Amino acid sequence: MAARRRAALLVAVLLLHHALSALAETSYYDTLQVPKDASEAQIKRAYRKLALKYHPDKNPNNKEADRGFAKINNAYEVLMDQEKRKVYDWYGEDGSKQFQGTHSGGVFFGDGAMEKEEEQIIKGDDVIVELDASLEDLYMGGSVKVWRDKNVIKLAPGKRQCKCRNEIHQREIAPGMFHQISEPVCETCPNVKYIREGDFIIVDIEKGMKDGQEILFYEDGEPKIDGEPGDLKFKIRTTWHERFRRESSDLHATVTTSLFEALVGFKKNFNHLDNHSVEIGTKGITKPKEVRKLEGEGMPLYQSNKKGDLYITFDVAFPEGLTDDKKAKLTNIFS
Repeated sequence: MAARRRAALLVAVLLLHHALSALAETSYYDTLQVPKDASEAQIKRAYRKLALKYHPDKNPNNKEADRGFAKINNAYEVLMDQEKRKVYDWYGEDGSKQFQGTHSGGVFFGDGAMEKEEEQIIKGDDVIVELDASLEDLYMGGSVKVWRDKNVIKLAPGKRQCKCRNEIHQREIAPGMFHQISEPVCETCPNVKYIREGDFIIVDIEKGMKDGQEILFYEDGEPKIDGEPGDLKFKIRTTWHERFRRESSDLHATVTTSLFEALVGFKKNFNHLDNHSVEIGTKGITKPKEVRKLEGEGMPLYQSNKKGDLYITFDVAFPEGLTDDKKAKLTNIFS
């Protein structure tokens, strides 16, 4: 009996742990990693930090990151709206969804209370900058110092209308039946203006990045009065290299050998992008335009320990001419 009781107790504990884990997974507060009494400023800071971590531009072709990004956006949308947050705190996620579904507009039955229409957050323009990156930085990782000139919002004399939104009033058109009327409502705020300011930005280039890949600076794009700034994106553009040519994760290079070396073999070392030495010699014959593959000596794969391959194409340098004596010796060798 005692063993059965212990087993039953263990099962109950496991079920409780599973239920609590499931509850934690669905909590919007846990999703944004903030306490339940978090202020709007705390929620916004937490959201920006997580949005940068899970942003699709920073995690291309990552379904798990896409799900995380959608999850934090959903949590942010609810917790930053006072009405939605109140309903969520009382009834959870299902209640919040039902609340949104029953407040969609039109003619409906209800108590005639006034509500706020969901506000649309306006964003400034994204700024996309071509970033010239050397093959060395893309191979080893590096940083580039870039001058950034942009608009900045500053206070100006006077007042202005701001934070405009639509408030929905419900007018009774029959006993128990109401019709929604949307009216614009604005607040009075200090006036502002745009001025141009510049500063240096350090852009980190990660190993294995490719042409067209973007480095995201969240909300560092063009500002928007009464809205949120756009994003700043640096798009990788590989600069020309005198010795290497990149194709995806592989590298290509050309090495010139003499005719003598091509015939009898040679010992030769080749300096890589990080200056480590790669041996490319051979004891056999090297044909003109022959290509040899050196596995694992190419570009590093982005966010991986693997590397592509290095392909060496051999050019054979023929002599400009031969003396009669050398011709005779070669004739004897090859006859």
